Amino acid sequence: MDSIRPDHLTPQAHRHPLAWVPTLYLAQGLPFFSVALVAGLMFKSMGVPNEQIARWTGVLGLAWVFKALWSPFLELAPSKKRVVVVLQVTGGIALAALALALQLPAWFGLAIGLLAIVSFASSTHDIAADGLYIANLSERQQCAYAGWQGAFFNGAKFLSLGGLVILAGFLEQRIGPPAAWATVFGVLGALLAGLGLYHVWALPETVRRGAGASMRGSVDVLVDVVRAFFAKPGIWMGIVFILLFRLAEGQVQTIGPLFLRDARAAGGLGLSTQEVGAIYGTAGTAAFLVGSILGGWFTARVGLKRAMLVLILAMNVPNLVFWYLSAAQPSHLGLVMAALSTEMFGYGFGFVGMILFIMQVIAPGRYQTAHYALGSGFMQLGFVLSKVVSGDIQHALGYRHFFLWVVLSALPVLVLTRFVNMAPAAQD
Repeated sequence: MDSIRPDHLTPQAHRHPLAWVPTLYLAQGLPFFSVALVAGLMFKSMGVPNEQIARWTGVLGLAWVFKALWSPFLELAPSKKRVVVVLQVTGGIALAALALALQLPAWFGLAIGLLAIVSFASSTHDIAADGLYIANLSERQQCAYAGWQGAFFNGAKFLSLGGLVILAGFLEQRIGPPAAWATVFGVLGALLAGLGLYHVWALPETVRRGAGASMRGSVDVLVDVVRAFFAKPGIWMGIVFILLFRLAEGQVQTIGPLFLRDARAAGGLGLSTQEVGAIYGTAGTAAFLVGSILGGWFTARVGLKRAMLVLILAMNVPNLVFWYLSAAQPSHLGLVMAALSTEMFGYGFGFVGMILFIMQVIAPGRYQTAHYALGSGFMQLGFVLSKVVSGDIQHALGYRHFFLWVVLSALPVLVLTRFVNMAPAAQD
């Protein structure tokens, strides 16, 4: 949140950005995808019902919803580098402890508690890491290394949802799910903690001039940021649009992987953990990245207002794909991979619309970065709310009717595009 970053912070001479930018954003992605994606597949293998998986993984996502509210207080820390390192090591230890907890009788409650620690550490790490990136790189360097940010953040998805989930599937057949997933989370914990130790050496330090921030000053800034955000013209319509944009996505992204794993007799596709990891971690990730790039290019060519309807339609391709898969239940793995690659392409293409809506319509003004964080928080809230209830809806409707319901869930945001203002917010 550079717009509320105190100007008494100055970067010291430090190592080349390529020594730390890639690993910093790899460390940002690993715990996020561990909670958002890998944990759900682990719970499925351990026999947890869909409704509990959706409910609890949704609740864990609240850390990313509210992280903007405590971000000003990170300015009280004397060193962003120290905060980043501590949070990485804390997340690594919690993931390693989760590996041990999976062997205990009360493993589910312990797993949720440890994943909550990972969620809080990860969401707070996002703020500190971005602040360190901004403070230590010039505007030109920030642009030059932005691609490295995205590549290594998504590289964490490729590593966790691809390589490690494939490993879990391989081990499940040999040593059973508890030991298989303990191995995976042990590897994740060791990798994250190892990155934290590496960053003791690699990360630049940001030193303070003067007395630094105060608790009262941080509270005053937070109050002013929130007041200015809700004073923007048309902000409530914008918030409703943000919440509805992810109403269908939150449901399909939660239940979709569980549907792939469930037995065909229960309406699923009966894929193994290894097969799901291979599809999502390879072809699926590649299709998502290509879709994201093309979505950005398309929107830049025609403008956000003209592009938004197309982006929303693309965002909801996954809903139609899963409805088809639930109705046809194809057994050919190549066909399933092609369908899910189409799903991920549409998701990547359409998601650009929400990012640009927040960036160009909601965020502009005196606290641009802070308001972008608040807008992103509402975006995550829409995802979490739909995620939490998705398991209960699926349990009541069954897979085929659930995915039809998800298709219908996209209609309100399509209607709202005719009424929401797509022009940039007035500068305050």
